[in-house]
Amino acid sequence: MSDDKSKELPRSEAKAPQDPGRREVLKGLATGAAAAGTAGLAAGTAEAHPGSGPLGADLKNPYGGRPAGGISLPEYFRPTKYMTGSNANYFPLSEELGPDEMRISFCGSTPFPPREDQAGTCIMVELGNGKRFFFDFGTGCVRNIIGMQVPGQLINDIFISHLHVDHYADVPYIFPFRAWSGGYTPLRIHGPSGRTPELGTKAMVDGMKQMLRWHLEAFDVFPIGDGYEIEVNEFDFRKEGGVVYDQDGVTVRSWPRSHAKDGAVGYRLDWNGLSFVWTGDGRPDELSREYGKGVDVFVTEMSGQDIGQLMTYKYGIPQQLFNYTIDTHHTSHYAVGKLFADARPRLGMVTHFTQDDDIDAEMLAGIRAHYDGLFEWGIDVAVVNVTKEAIWYRKAVLPGKSGSVPPFRELAKAAEAGRITLPEEVTLPNPRLTRADQQDQKYRDMEIDPKEYYPEDVFRAPNGDWPENFTIKVADVIGPREK
Repeated sequence: MSDDKSKELPRSEAKAPQDPGRREVLKGLATGAAAAGTAGLAAGTAEAHPGSGPLGADLKNPYGGRPAGGISLPEYFRPTKYMTGSNANYFPLSEELGPDEMRISFCGSTPFPPREDQAGTCIMVELGNGKRFFFDFGTGCVRNIIGMQVPGQLINDIFISHLHVDHYADVPYIFPFRAWSGGYTPLRIHGPSGRTPELGTKAMVDGMKQMLRWHLEAFDVFPIGDGYEIEVNEFDFRKEGGVVYDQDGVTVRSWPRSHAKDGAVGYRLDWNGLSFVWTGDGRPDELSREYGKGVDVFVTEMSGQDIGQLMTYKYGIPQQLFNYTIDTHHTSHYAVGKLFADARPRLGMVTHFTQDDDIDAEMLAGIRAHYDGLFEWGIDVAVVNVTKEAIWYRKAVLPGKSGSVPPFRELAKAAEAGRITLPEEVTLPNPRLTRADQQDQKYRDMEIDPKEYYPEDVFRAPNGDWPENFTIKVADVIGPREK
């Protein structure tokens, strides 16, 4: 371990439980699996329990048994005091985040293939001080982020765990559209170095800009400002517990992970006495176990190591290929349980897996072979609210059709809370290019005369010239607000 701030992290004295026999484990699986999704309503301590062994060993609630309390649920598994809306579901914009509360939302949860119910892996962490962070940014996650009523213009501070494309595929999508829609400030991307400079996050961003060159220049006819600037915080992936972000009371540390190729990291966020870990992808390792100790919410990726034949039946993937991928790149369900059992988080979660009921039941069996604490699935639109006294898990209810979310509504709330000062007027940036700069006149001459398709009484002559130094009144954009 290095001699930096990582030594300040809490450590657990818990001993790793012994593996029980398969028969003993299976005795309690049905009860334990059902209990993992059942709410305990009693109020009580918020401390994670030290652990005495897997559920199958004694079939007792490790937090202390109580009627109707479940077999694996602690008393702190209950709605937080700030949840004024539905306890059963999270409705975006229906409740304010408490000043000492953390909200963790899963905006994507699968590596491949993306599905209607699972986008690529992305975890959004929102804090009561108004800060918002994204850990990985996989395929299709923007759809769920917008559905969570987060303005695309305000998406920022993306932490990439490694450069497998399923962990950053939506970055080139949000990048130009964020700028086009009013995100006139630089996009901040945090990510690891590689073994060589061309394998690091900076090189990926440079390559992305080249890939997007046609798109970016075409959008230069719009007000872009500094929206095309990307502030890349590339840090040394080798640093153990290195601080990669430290602002406004929020600290994010990283550590290297074993993921077949150098350049993969895990992250731990600490703020106001609350903590969150996202391991990213990789083999089970000592550093992830170390930095996960005492954490409030420990999220890791997961694959099933002994179900290769089932994967062959379902997806036609050769068992050898499936197992080899896990053995070189990923964490099996048994290893997940071992990590959780040793780290003793208040809540253990898994994401980055394909959700199938029968496979997931077997995955849970492997986890419960070691771990008897609070557990939940990190699947799409799962939402976890965390305070020092309580943790609560729900699924979000998103609008069936969600358009762009107005950014000034959120900015107005931040201004009311005293976090920012909102001006009365905003002058939009002037475009950097015109159509004439990058398009031959003959192609514009090919356009159909608008009088042919506009009804006469609503005719509006198209104007291809953006007004210089165009100014808007913020109150007009925000609209009326009830006091």
